[in-house]
Amino acid sequence: MPVFSLDPVQTDWCARLRTLAVERLRPIADKGEPGAVNRPLIAALGELGLLERLFGAGALELCLLRESLAQGCTEAETALALQGLGAYPLVLAGTGGQRARWLPEVRAGRAVAAFALSEPGAGSDAAALALRAVPDGDGWLLTGEKRWISNAPDADFYTVFARTDTAAGTGTGTGTGTGTSTSTDTRTGARGITAFLVPADRPGLTGTPIEMLSPHPIGALAFDSVPVTGDDVLGEVDHGFRVAMATLNLFRPSVGAFAVGMAQAALDAALEHTAERGAFGGPLSRLQSVAHQIAEMATRTEAARLLVYAAATAYDTGAPDVPRRSAMAKLFATETAQYVVDAAVQLHGARALQRGHPLEHLYREVRAPRIYEGATEVQRTIIARELYGPARGERGERERDR
Repeated sequence: MPVFSLDPVQTDWCARLRTLAVERLRPIADKGEPGAVNRPLIAALGELGLLERLFGAGALELCLLRESLAQGCTEAETALALQGLGAYPLVLAGTGGQRARWLPEVRAGRAVAAFALSEPGAGSDAAALALRAVPDGDGWLLTGEKRWISNAPDADFYTVFARTDTAAGTGTGTGTGTGTSTSTDTRTGARGITAFLVPADRPGLTGTPIEMLSPHPIGALAFDSVPVTGDDVLGEVDHGFRVAMATLNLFRPSVGAFAVGMAQAALDAALEHTAERGAFGGPLSRLQSVAHQIAEMATRTEAARLLVYAAATAYDTGAPDVPRRSAMAKLFATETAQYVVDAAVQLHGARALQRGHPLEHLYREVRAPRIYEGATEVQRTIIARELYGPARGERGERERDR
């Protein structure tokens, strides 16, 4: 049996999560204000123990959480994932005081966290950060902008990445929509970045919401000489990029799991519809073109699921090829989800485009994962770089020079 196959206990747990998402979390999500943080939903995730489970989870368990919740309630899945993304740097590199102050509140669903890496000019090239941390006595003053920050401007605290060593410059290299790398911070631009835990009430910190195609709590942050000290540092000064990469390396495969959950929800809807909808003297499922389309959707969804589970298992076991597997999983799963949701809409016809239809919701939701935490094009670059490797790359350069 492959290492990434699920055992009966895991399968049963996923089924319970799907039921929980539909029966307990979906009604709360429906009452939320579009584009704003749904605090009752986050509180429910805490009360149900899902946030506690999140922070003790390995990569595979995180993927199962996200996939299962996504099938029944994408808002609950996203709220859970954003709490994890925003607070995991605290788990990874926080001091005892920082953890004692914030982690109990996050786990209980009382405090909202945010991961503030992307900037107007630093998306796919996350190492090109321009937010400056200017020395000021025993601390720094943060000056600059962050953009496309989930949970902004409503979060209670932000994990903020700023440039403390301006001499390191803003080098180039492959990053992501919210930051990615293979796993190191050896590039010039990645050096000299420090991670800070910044409470939302710090003077000089303001934010504005951004309206998106699919309403999400996301916004821009402005830092006007925001004071931070050594007590706010996460990890080591000038080595914050490692904190960012360690966080994203864990969460990247689970973006694929979110996509698989959406693909499965769309596939289930298409199966039910084509089995029941009559046309041309029988159900749609009798038409070979429809049946073949369903078969293709199901095959791609299962292939994406297995890639995600394999990548997560590689992470949990410390395999050396995690960057490649993670990139493949996110790439294939998010592209597959886009395909499956689009095909399901086509099979449903106009009804799927009506506001409020589950597929209309998925059609808007499914687009963003192909961009954030590493756009599709960036994932292909990472995969190619990992396949060629340093030795092959150097050999290729020598051959070209001849």
